[in-house]
Amino acid sequence: MTVGHLPTDTEATSVAAPTVRLGVSAWMLSLGAFRGRLPLKAQVGLVILALYILVAIIGPWVAPYDPNATTTQAVPEAPNLHHLLGTSATGGDVLSQILIGTRATVVLGLMTGVIATILSVLVGTAAGYLGGYADEGLSLVSNVFLVMPALPLLVVILGYLPHTGELPTAIVLSVLGWAWGARVIRAQTLSLRNRDFVLAAREVGERPWRIIAFELLPNQIGLIAASFVGTVLYAILTSVALAFLGITNFSDWNYGDILYWAQSGSAVELGAWWWYVFPGVAVAVLGMSLVLINFGLDELSNPRLRSSRSLRKLGRRNWRPADPTPVIRDYAEGSL
Repeated sequence: MTVGHLPTDTEATSVAAPTVRLGVSAWMLSLGAFRGRLPLKAQVGLVILALYILVAIIGPWVAPYDPNATTTQAVPEAPNLHHLLGTSATGGDVLSQILIGTRATVVLGLMTGVIATILSVLVGTAAGYLGGYADEGLSLVSNVFLVMPALPLLVVILGYLPHTGELPTAIVLSVLGWAWGARVIRAQTLSLRNRDFVLAAREVGERPWRIIAFELLPNQIGLIAASFVGTVLYAILTSVALAFLGITNFSDWNYGDILYWAQSGSAVELGAWWWYVFPGVAVAVLGMSLVLINFGLDELSNPRLRSSRSLRKLGRRNWRPADPTPVIRDYAEGSL
């Protein structure tokens, strides 16, 4: 194709096809680099989260008792051979409640993370790349959701919604929790929109959606993953807090339900520490795994943190004991 010659349809197709392949290759390279350099803290967090997901899958099948079973006893039973984590005041097995409640807690967190992350990516990348009135309008919507009082709105909205599962709660949590991730992704998109590879794709006539999908998003995969993990953590902790306040579907067990019934049953006054300690530890460990993953992703996407980690590793690898002073060395060799 000569200078000043407009490309024909055949030539445009031949130019566009390698661009698509290069875009797919960019995604593959980003995923490969993202997978191969995970810090240790992120790997530990992923292992713990995988265990929770496994429990969420098989928990209802391996639960030794029916969590809704009741007895005539009026005092919670301490952990023993029959009930490893003790029982509630009504005779419900705490271990069975935790095993069955893990599924609802994990599913709600992951569902909220997926919905909120999709909203954040769509709004953030569109606002950052398009600019102009589109950026101003989408940024205005994000700012409105950022300043809205989330917890009172959650209490009011969920109080009127029919609790038919985790989906209504996940939708409400996603609608009120996507704005922060959208702001962060928008800022990163603004820093990438004038890079050479984006300008080159724009010059060859690539469509905006193709530039966003194959040029911008592969370079933000770490940021998007961190936003997803943070949203999952927010959803789990918020859902547990709402369930503790009594705003939940009591037909399905989750960690917040166990804590709610422990508080309603005066577990602290009765000294039944196992009734609230074990579900509280389960929530804390799950949150810790997500925090570890988030710290690891932050270290992976931040060049300064990554370089400092490399320098620390290099310093430990090259460390040698200091050479003794001449007097000590001469005394050890017998010259003094």
